[in-house]
Amino acid sequence: MDSEFSLIARLRRALPSAADPRLLVGIGDDAAVWRDGGYTVATTDTMVEGVHFLRDAVPACDVGWKALAANISDIAAMGATPAFALVTLCLPPDTDDSWPDGLYAGIRACAEAYGVTVAGGDIVSSPTLTITIALAGAPTLDASGEPLLLRRDAARAGDVVAVSGPLGGSAGGLRVLRSRGASSDAARLLVARHMRPRPRVDVGAAAVRAGVRCAIDISDGLLQDLGHICEASGAGADLRLDDVPIDPALSALYPDDARTLAATGGEDYELVVVAQRDAIERVSAALAAPLEVVGVMTSAAEHRVRALDSGGREVRFERGGWDHLSRAWLAT
Repeated sequence: MDSEFSLIARLRRALPSAADPRLLVGIGDDAAVWRDGGYTVATTDTMVEGVHFLRDAVPACDVGWKALAANISDIAAMGATPAFALVTLCLPPDTDDSWPDGLYAGIRACAEAYGVTVAGGDIVSSPTLTITIALAGAPTLDASGEPLLLRRDAARAGDVVAVSGPLGGSAGGLRVLRSRGASSDAARLLVARHMRPRPRVDVGAAAVRAGVRCAIDISDGLLQDLGHICEASGAGADLRLDDVPIDPALSALYPDDARTLAATGGEDYELVVVAQRDAIERVSAALAAPLEVVGVMTSAAEHRVRALDSGGREVRFERGGWDHLSRAWLAT
């Protein structure tokens, strides 16, 4: 089968070419945006047992938190504010009654933390335990009432690339869970990074107010997600690996692999923000912790990311990030 992203491109071509004029942002960004009286920003995400979580290794409440948080991160990456969620549960017949209760305790905790209202959903029987959440939000508007949005296709050569926080913690947490080794403080911190991510709604909001127009959330890995910006914007990017902030717990537990996991590990749900340096500085000034500049957009003919070491040499990784239709992630 095709990779996840080539399949998305093929399916996109199978749809009608004439879009509804009310649609402002469609397939290919973190969320869709449409106009219907006001403006709606909407996304959906699915978590499947054995792919996104291990039911026997993590509490149901953590699965619930993460399921909603992944959607909130997509809304944050558009510079918008999350509002209403719909939840679909696909439950095997032998599911213990306590599991959905725990799941919803986690969904409720995340919803309360980010001002989200769960407005409904669906429950069906399924051979595989699956949670799908659809989330709608609202963009920030300018003085004329037009939406201010962060897009993948708005990067330009000369823009700097910044990230909103340390990376690799979630990938480290997944490794801990697979090894059943969550006994040290560092291991427990990494598992928390993996199952209780903190979407950066604050960063997205600060970015659009500062005039930034390009961002993406780190769900598939820094290299891969920055690559999506390169492809959408028709530009290249030079990523300085030594400047990528690494989760301290990851460095403590997996020092030999920390740089690779920070560059390629998914589900950190920090934001990549791309803009002129003065705009990045305005965003940093508005936040409790500044953004970390890790690279620059280029006019390279190849619209891809070059990961560079301290000597400016390109570093090649076995894989650039998560692909749902590839088996490569199983070796993480």
